[in-house]
Amino acid sequence: MADPRLERARQRLTGLGQQHLLHFADQIGPAALRTLLDQIEALPLEEMPGMLAQTQSMSAPDPDTLEPVPMVPREGTDAAAFRTEGERLIREGRVAAFTVAGGQGTRLGWRGPKGTYPATVVTGKPLFRVFAEQLLATERRFGCRLPWYIMTSPLNDADTRAFFKDNNWFGRQAQDHFFLPQGLVPCVDADGRAMLASPQEVATNPDGHGGAIRALDRSGALQDMANRGIEQISYFQVDNPLVRCVDPVFLGAHLKSPNSSGQMSSKCVGKRNAAEKVGVLCQVRAAGGPRTTVIEYSDLPKSMAERRGADGELAFGAANIAVHVLSVAFARQLALGQGVSLPWHRAHKKVPHVDQATGRTVDPDKPNAFKFECFIFDALALAERSLTMQVQRVEEFAPIKNAEGEDSPASSHRIQSDRHGGWLERAGAQVPRRGDGSVDARIEIGPLAAMEAADLQGRPVPRQVQRGQELVI
Repeated sequence: MADPRLERARQRLTGLGQQHLLHFADQIGPAALRTLLDQIEALPLEEMPGMLAQTQSMSAPDPDTLEPVPMVPREGTDAAAFRTEGERLIREGRVAAFTVAGGQGTRLGWRGPKGTYPATVVTGKPLFRVFAEQLLATERRFGCRLPWYIMTSPLNDADTRAFFKDNNWFGRQAQDHFFLPQGLVPCVDADGRAMLASPQEVATNPDGHGGAIRALDRSGALQDMANRGIEQISYFQVDNPLVRCVDPVFLGAHLKSPNSSGQMSSKCVGKRNAAEKVGVLCQVRAAGGPRTTVIEYSDLPKSMAERRGADGELAFGAANIAVHVLSVAFARQLALGQGVSLPWHRAHKKVPHVDQATGRTVDPDKPNAFKFECFIFDALALAERSLTMQVQRVEEFAPIKNAEGEDSPASSHRIQSDRHGGWLERAGAQVPRRGDGSVDARIEIGPLAAMEAADLQGRPVPRQVQRGQELVI
């Protein structure tokens, strides 16, 4: 008797011109076939023609339409009012944290999800613990519950769930954690034919951090948020131990600033220099008014990257740090395509695949396939008005991406010590500094002790930190 799942898959694929994905169906075992059918059923194959057509006509924005993005400083004159509004929102349980954590620690030489990487200066707390302690401290301060949504990947989903369980949810309620896997899209050749990585597996790639919107909807997370009364989502990526997971000042500005429609807002830091390889928040002149967007460093002409304003600062210096707030209502609009939807981007890459004639794996020596992904920051241009808040790099951005050099564990540790050393100085301590102004000690202040400098005021702190000292508070 024919397998009904196989027949349904064959009919669907034939209608889509992708029947070759079952070329080896009669040659692989039952278990392998079930795995292949599961994968095929989950892939958005019906969307592939539209994705190809849309990305064929995409191009970077015309530089002549770009303007520097207006920025609201976090420590500006409205900060107190913004904080009051944001704290009200947190206290009333209307905020959720959302972490994009699908990556592995491979580039760092770490076996396991990147969120399990030891990130802090002295004790080596893993990134997930740093965030969990922030959320726990916030819950204690405001007498609320903060649900935490974590987007994993097929590679690290099981390990991530096990890590949280093994660590007893870091002292938080187990039911306040919601794990959702990132989506996958097939890699296709120039004719739009999906490729096989092996006789029993379609070649795929993750659908990008913009796929978080689809994942929130598909997993039921958006509905869970609605059931809990959540109105705003605090979005951040897993590699930044200095991120403020839920920032009341940012939340309040997102809701109350005239620069914001309350749909989606972003944080930025000043670029280190004109050549820093980071996306830049800009405004694009459009018929309906200026819209915020992120321009990749490779698409920003050198003359614009080096342009300076009257204050001597880089005119296009608003570095995107992948920290956003977006409303649940806006996320639902994006997920359902209700007048707004994230565009797809494609990249020409080398993708190993199976030769159907021989069944052998071909490892190409030049790009042979297209990979598709969405970017979360593309939603900024779809919001009516989007606020950009400027924050200090030393306070909020010390990512761990590379094994060495910039954005490495070593550079992150220096920035973490600089932040915490500065906090101690404001509390009255003497802290040694090097000739370049950096803190000459290894200082770690945990979120349960303080989440910002003001939390140390009036508390006993060391009167003097010794040069080279390791200090944990």
